[in-house]
Amino acid sequence: MDAFCSDLSLRSAPVDLPRGVQTLDLSRNHVQNLTRETLAFHTGLRRLNLRSNEIHFIQPGLFVDMADLKVLDLSRNRLNVLALSNVSLGPLTAVETLDLSSNGLYTGMTDYFLAHSPSLEVLALNGNSITKIAQNTFSGSPRLKKIGLRNNVILEIESGRLRLPERSDELDLSQELHHLVLNLSKNSVELFHSATSTDYYRLLSLDLSENKMSSFPLLPRNNRLERLDVSRNQLQSVNDTATPDEKTFFSHLRYLDMSYNQLQSLPESFFHCMRSLEVLNVSNNCIGEFSVADEGLLRTVKVINLGYNSLRSLTFGENTLRSLEKLLLRGNGLATLDSGVFRRLPSIEHLQLRQNNLQICSWGRNRQDAPGCVSFSSVPTLQILDLSDNQLRTVPADAFAGSPLKSLDLSLNPGLDMDRDSLSGLERSLVHLLLRENNISSLSMDLSSLTSLKHIDLSTNQLTTVPAWNRDSSIESLNLQNNHLVTLEYSTMLALEPSLKTLYMGSNPLSCCSNLDLLQMVQNSAVVVPDIETATCVHQEYSEPVNIEQKLKSGLNTETSNCETLTWRCCVQRNNPQLYTTEMLF
Repeated sequence: MDAFCSDLSLRSAPVDLPRGVQTLDLSRNHVQNLTRETLAFHTGLRRLNLRSNEIHFIQPGLFVDMADLKVLDLSRNRLNVLALSNVSLGPLTAVETLDLSSNGLYTGMTDYFLAHSPSLEVLALNGNSITKIAQNTFSGSPRLKKIGLRNNVILEIESGRLRLPERSDELDLSQELHHLVLNLSKNSVELFHSATSTDYYRLLSLDLSENKMSSFPLLPRNNRLERLDVSRNQLQSVNDTATPDEKTFFSHLRYLDMSYNQLQSLPESFFHCMRSLEVLNVSNNCIGEFSVADEGLLRTVKVINLGYNSLRSLTFGENTLRSLEKLLLRGNGLATLDSGVFRRLPSIEHLQLRQNNLQICSWGRNRQDAPGCVSFSSVPTLQILDLSDNQLRTVPADAFAGSPLKSLDLSLNPGLDMDRDSLSGLERSLVHLLLRENNISSLSMDLSSLTSLKHIDLSTNQLTTVPAWNRDSSIESLNLQNNHLVTLEYSTMLALEPSLKTLYMGSNPLSCCSNLDLLQMVQNSAVVVPDIETATCVHQEYSEPVNIEQKLKSGLNTETSNCETLTWRCCVQRNNPQLYTTEMLF
């Protein structure tokens, strides 16, 4: 049985609560003193939520008889007052999850709450004022798996290492250690160095993000750390000059985040002891070069994020990075690369190259390309390619032949000139095509040949006509916003009608009279038009553009003679041909 009594201005648990309540929620009330009378002697509770009250006193031994209490939330109270009185909370014999966040606690105060917590597994101390973690801070909680210390002011971890108590021999350590997590983010940690030791370092996940560290953390050799986050610090180096005895071995590390630091280099030797790494994020640094020449390095890495650095050079040796699937290079200003650099990545699926200055190489032997161009053809695993905002001048014929792209983004390249065969080879694979903001006035390639294409974005160009499609089209989403379109050809709309689900058409000088079939489609809701509120058409009886949505709702009393060329139109509506006059539409 559960009792939810939050936001009732209560000072204690309701006296009429029935026996047998297992969950009691007293959050956001005015409870100040926690006594047996306050809880109405409910000793059978399993979950007790006292978040956001005014608790500053807890009767010693209050929870000793609550043998079933597993979850206790005391966050956002005034427990610092209780700690100042030097009164121990007493045993928390059964509690497995304890939240003491945002209580004004500072160094040493946690002893009053954790001294006798033999079952505690998850502890939250976020948002307090703790400055130091002593070796014995958690000694009364031998089963801790996860510790949250985010948003404190931690300056020191005593003796350079956090000593977590040993487990009972009766426990399956491989199972228990799987979830051990320490979160020290958003503190003031300047240095994280562990004393030289052969002891077993039990953490699997360590979050040191948003601190003030200027050097990479040093952990004992005998560690099983799988996840390390040191993002948003002041790292300038990765301790590559350390002696073998000083180096940390991260043989189990799978995820490493060093983004938003001040790193200028990332030598290959730094990765020698990272045999299991899968995700590497070093974005938003000042790295000028990145190379992997040794085929034994980073053999398991699947994702590398080098976005927003200052890369001038990017090189990969033969048979390197054989597991790499996703490479993010956004915002580097790269202008020249070895033309076949991406062909050396045998598993690459996703290339993010937005905001660089790259040019695409032609395909074939007799090509004449600009120095430093990059080839994107014959990359047999490549599925997602983003070349937006690269100042691309041309997309040559067969530019992507032999690369089974599903998504291609060529947006934000003003003046882009696309060869009529530039998308040749993508007929059966391409699903997403983005060509927005390119100042394109016409498209020379035959988009109808792309039989798998479902989503195309042609917005913010200078198109005066829509590409022709046939009944084999699979287009589901078409974005034509902000072009120079006056008429959407009926044959095109009829060809798209069976598959089209979403149409963006706002900010075009559409003619009301020349698009009766389009307006009929919109009126019948055969297609969803997300920007219908801003879509307008021009009508000769009105000095200003007419809002399509409003006029379709209210009707537009237009004489048939006002739409001279399109007075009557045969509109086929799913095997139900009907004749519509302009009076019926407006």
